[in-house]
Amino acid sequence: MKTNMKQKKILRLLVSYCILAFMTIIIIYPLLWTVGASFNPGNSLISTSIIPSNPTLDHYKELFAGKESLQYANWYMNSLKISIFTMIGTVISVSFTAYAFSRFRFKGRKNALTVFLLLQMIPQFSALIALFVLAQLLGLMNSHWLLILLYIGGQIPMNTYLMKGYMDSIPMDLDESAKIDGASNTRIFWQILMPLSRPMIAVVAMNGFTGPLGDFVLSSTILRTPESYTLPIGLYNLVNEVMGASYTTFAAGAILISIPIAIIFILLQKNFVSGLTAGGTKG
Repeated sequence: MKTNMKQKKILRLLVSYCILAFMTIIIIYPLLWTVGASFNPGNSLISTSIIPSNPTLDHYKELFAGKESLQYANWYMNSLKISIFTMIGTVISVSFTAYAFSRFRFKGRKNALTVFLLLQMIPQFSALIALFVLAQLLGLMNSHWLLILLYIGGQIPMNTYLMKGYMDSIPMDLDESAKIDGASNTRIFWQILMPLSRPMIAVVAMNGFTGPLGDFVLSSTILRTPESYTLPIGLYNLVNEVMGASYTTFAAGAILISIPIAIIFILLQKNFVSGLTAGGTKG
């Protein structure tokens, strides 16, 4: 009997590992192919392989060659600027909004949460015409700051639900104990809830940073000149207009996008699983 149970357990583990291995291959293979393509000579992906036979750095050099029609470094800095300010603005706005919905009861609270839920269901592209007209009326076409505000606004509904759900799991007893000791709502927010919410803050920050880096539709609607382009627009034009479908150079440019994402993830990863009890004791 024990032998049969042990065999079933081994079989379940084997099946689980096989599924995990299969999913890992599905996820990793396109990434490895893109890395290999970025080091392959030529412009076509058809002749590329995962392990290049004659690897070269020419495609990476082309990105920073300083050609007037290829402003990759400028596009890169524009994307970083927009992503960093979007991340900061998203974390600040979502933290305050989630705190209000989690800890206070006010008129219209349920209706506001319902509106947030509905906003999550509306696809971004459905509001492009309205956003385009708004940008023209405000005279903010081709403005990075308008794009940042739009990204922050788009991040608020979903991330507020995530942050509110997390703050709801933090006992109200901590707030009441702090109030007995004379702490204000502001102090409770900064010294108790925010330290305890670090894992969710890390998730919100990651969402706020990666969203603009991968967006093409909204940025291409607002940004009109090559000097203001972000990486998605610049790389799209790279393979369609500038370099005549140079997909291997496109692969090199796409790989470099992952560097800031990897850095942000490394800086925030410890907060994904820790910080659950930070700030929970009285000082």
